[in-house]
Amino acid sequence: MLNLGLRAHDFGQGTPEEIAESLAQYKSAKCIQLALAKSFPFIEEKAGQLSPGFANYVRDAFAAQDINIAVLGCYINPIHPDPAVKEQSLLRFEEHLRFARDFGCAIVGTETGSKNPDCIYHPESQTEASFLELVDAVKRLSKVAEKYGSIVGIEGVAHHHTIHNYEKMVRMLDMVDSPNVQVIYDPVNFFPPDQTTEQHKFMDEAFERFGDRIVAIHAKDYIIKNGIKWGDLPSGSGNMDHQHLFKLLKDKKPGIQIILEATGHAKADEVLAFLQSEYQAALG
Repeated sequence: MLNLGLRAHDFGQGTPEEIAESLAQYKSAKCIQLALAKSFPFIEEKAGQLSPGFANYVRDAFAAQDINIAVLGCYINPIHPDPAVKEQSLLRFEEHLRFARDFGCAIVGTETGSKNPDCIYHPESQTEASFLELVDAVKRLSKVAEKYGSIVGIEGVAHHHTIHNYEKMVRMLDMVDSPNVQVIYDPVNFFPPDQTTEQHKFMDEAFERFGDRIVAIHAKDYIIKNGIKWGDLPSGSGNMDHQHLFKLLKDKKPGIQIILEATGHAKADEVLAFLQSEYQAALG
């Protein structure tokens, strides 16, 4: 039961109908991650533009091509150093949570941010103060998610984000204590830059520690340069063991939506075929 999908913004901008028609050629991709402001040039990165009518229109445009919206991407910096920017970002995320169900979707996704405005590495991002600031922000978002029946999808990133290891992910989930806060799991994101030879251990540990909270998967690849993990690459072009991931998903998360990263028109057919082959091998 392989449920593959694409990130809509990897295929350019346009109207909902134009993007849906462009993606419809990839018959084995049945879902998308949709970042509204990245896909639609008429949507700005601010709160106030969304409505049930617009959400229904977008939902129906993709449904007409047999495409489901799996995740609304609203990737904000929830510990942004500028309080005004942070507040506007949280308001925009809350708006996505309010209308997610009107898009035919439950999950609104974000990473966990940095004390650098553009989310690159900053030593203060991994302090206790930054972690507690993130927890407060996620608690706030969880209340909106609980009210509207949607899900805050949290994606961790090793080294440079606030949630950069499994310990902090589990601690954040425990402290927020909401069934409406779940995990978007990207295995490559969580491999420490200098420990990628232990990828099986890291994948197994993720499912042991918070596998019950994983609601979507991101799939991509990486290579090793001078002993360090490098690149957000299309699946099948590096060292990621997708068969091992699929074996875990087959037993623990059958049918979960798997969104391809770093995959546009030039690579989509090749990557989709590769993942289908890896899945069949995992079943064997």
